[in-house]
Amino acid sequence: MDVEEMIYTFFEVLIAVSCCLGNMLVILALWTSKSIQEPTFSLIVSLAVADFLVGCVAIPMAVVVDGRVPTSFNGCVFISCVVVLLTLVSVFSLTAISVDRFLRVHIPLRYKKTVTQRHSCLVVAACWLVAIPLSFVPMLGWYNHDTLSKSVNSTITCKFIAVIPISYLVYFNFVLCNLIPLLVMTALYGYIFCTIRGILRDKPGNRAQKQCQKYLKKEKQLAGSLSLVLAMFALSWLPIHIINCITYFSGKKIPVVYIHVGILLLMLTQL
Repeated sequence: MDVEEMIYTFFEVLIAVSCCLGNMLVILALWTSKSIQEPTFSLIVSLAVADFLVGCVAIPMAVVVDGRVPTSFNGCVFISCVVVLLTLVSVFSLTAISVDRFLRVHIPLRYKKTVTQRHSCLVVAACWLVAIPLSFVPMLGWYNHDTLSKSVNSTITCKFIAVIPISYLVYFNFVLCNLIPLLVMTALYGYIFCTIRGILRDKPGNRAQKQCQKYLKKEKQLAGSLSLVLAMFALSWLPIHIINCITYFSGKKIPVVYIHVGILLLMLTQL
């Protein structure tokens, strides 16, 4: 292992540990408070659980097997799909949270009756159930057949990009599962801020209007915090997807150091 690989592995391990500790604290803080009964915070717990699993499962598996340990071809594809699964759950959970914020502003009077704890749990289950088949598509045959044909007794030195085709990463993982949800979330948060700003411009008259403005100010603060998380998420995972697009459409090989930086930025979104 050269110096660059050692530095890359060190940061992978550091991010994994930070990811586990940070998200564990989030889960414990919400679980021990009454906030867990709120639909929004149930979705945040789902997001934290997915990110925690990235730190304690996905990243360690990547560190152990990525070009270091011989595995079966199908085993390598399975491990790669698990990594994709946990990142997809994070994206879908963020999308669900943005929809929840939208409903709180769009239908404030009917929100509590429309969005219940039961509905929130169903949405959390849907995020996971939808992400599973989407992330395990490579197991059904959308994998790199050249790698399988070159393997010895179906055994390879496992590398993510060796088994997961770049076409899947660009068209399926990036455009369908990441870019479209990002555009939806951006539109929803844009609507939320425009709506709240328009209402807050009006001077409150009676007590009911003052309470409404107080409610909207809280919603604006929370929406601002969540939109900041969304912005950091987008800025962190866009580089690796841009690298994949350049590689796929131009056929040019990107220096490994840029790929490593892109992967590390992607892992930072789980913190």
